Amino acid sequence: MDAGRRIIGIAGWKGSGKTTLVTRLLPVLTARGFTVSTIKHAHDGFEVDRPGKDSHRHRAAGAVESVVSSATRWALVHELRGRREPALDELVARMSPVDLLIVEGFKRLPHAKIEVHRPALGHPLIAAGDPAVVAIASDGPLADAGRPALDLPLLDVNAPEAVADFICARCGLEAATPAERGAA
Repeated sequence: MDAGRRIIGIAGWKGSGKTTLVTRLLPVLTARGFTVSTIKHAHDGFEVDRPGKDSHRHRAAGAVESVVSSATRWALVHELRGRREPALDELVARMSPVDLLIVEGFKRLPHAKIEVHRPALGHPLIAAGDPAVVAIASDGPLADAGRPALDLPLLDVNAPEAVADFICARCGLEAATPAERGAA
């Protein structure tokens, strides 16, 4: 990983609420004056443009990379065309500098991460075998039969302000003052 970047992962089993937590954290962190970007891992193929659109037609015709640009956003689509999936550190290296990079998924990689855990789903704790898990965000207690006791902070997954507080403390982020954000 890029040692100069602040990176925190949000990991968990499918259906645990990782994306929900990330989308609830983003407005909290940006309201504090931070620039935040995300990387999300998808297990299956996915589409970012629609069939029939020019960008999709470019990819379908064989382009390895296709950039779509407008006055409001731009996007780069890179087709692997049989080549290996890039490693997380390769993806991170392509990202623009920000105050915080949130990595969703990539649960088996060694970056610091918060595990999203829903006891009702019955999945084992990733933290039990992964020393890179630095906290667990859950909607219930973890101490029941079959779940080992862990010496990790337990965060309320339904309290994004508290999770953001943990991330800021963990990553050494200090909120911008209103003057720094341009407010009067």
